[in-house]
Amino acid sequence: MIVEIQHLTKIYESKLRVVAVDGIDLELEQGEIFGLLGPNGAGKTTTISIATTRTLPTSGTVRIAGVDVVRHPAHARRHIGVVPQFNTLDRSLTVYENLYYHCRYFGFSHGHARARSLELLEQFLLTERKDVYPAQLSGGLGQRVQIARAIAHRPTVLFLDEPSAGLDPQSRMAMWSAVEGLRKEGITVLLTTHYMEEADSLSDRVAIIDHGRVLALGTPEKLKQTYGAETVFDLKLKSREGLEAAVATLKARPDVRGAEATADGLRVMAVAQDGLLPDLVQEAARFGLRDLTIAEPSLETVFIHLTGRDLRE
Repeated sequence: MIVEIQHLTKIYESKLRVVAVDGIDLELEQGEIFGLLGPNGAGKTTTISIATTRTLPTSGTVRIAGVDVVRHPAHARRHIGVVPQFNTLDRSLTVYENLYYHCRYFGFSHGHARARSLELLEQFLLTERKDVYPAQLSGGLGQRVQIARAIAHRPTVLFLDEPSAGLDPQSRMAMWSAVEGLRKEGITVLLTTHYMEEADSLSDRVAIIDHGRVLALGTPEKLKQTYGAETVFDLKLKSREGLEAAVATLKARPDVRGAEATADGLRVMAVAQDGLLPDLVQEAARFGLRDLTIAEPSLETVFIHLTGRDLRE
């Protein structure tokens, strides 16, 4: 295994004791694209911070390509590439210089650094922008430069933290293509994301975590089959008075997996919609039904089923 996370724990001791990571175990294979999903505060960022040597764990181990990241952080960093959520390109350097000096930092000779930088510019379709400064790039182009820089020293594992945050749909698709291309190079990718479509499209496997623990682990299809058999009904209501009784009644139905009041009305997760939909509409009419949406089983329904909450920015 390229990435081995064993019994990882991180506890912040202060006036309020916070268990950020609570005994996580994960293993990633070479060339795998792995999605780490969870709401804010679930432990995703802390886990990645430990794996990339930025934070020390309370207990447990993380090994990258067999290197213990706590005992040998400098050695481990040679195997690691990191693309943070926010743009960290050096704004005083051109696109080419950002790549070139990254290579030099990792010990490349002048000739090798130049050749690698030009190779990456071509690979990520950035050659025409090699003399442009980061401030002149769109968000999507900037993210592509960050990915190119992160793999310039040929790391074994690339960590992507919310790579699509703030990108428009076209830039997001271009970024997905860039990430999928890394598979051909044998680079293992661990990404965190709030976009379920992104995790479903890119990931070979995903782990859903909350409260510092792994709730589910497997391929997107396997998780949808195991946990995501529900059709999700979201009903927007004019009134919520007396809604608790309706929720309790719905939960008692054999074709309903879960029901809960939301800020706008009611959400129901069911194994099927045959026979249930007319009853839901009739029940919702008592509260003034304003809108009804139906979502078929997806990675998002798995997420909601396991965490009991909506995706949050």
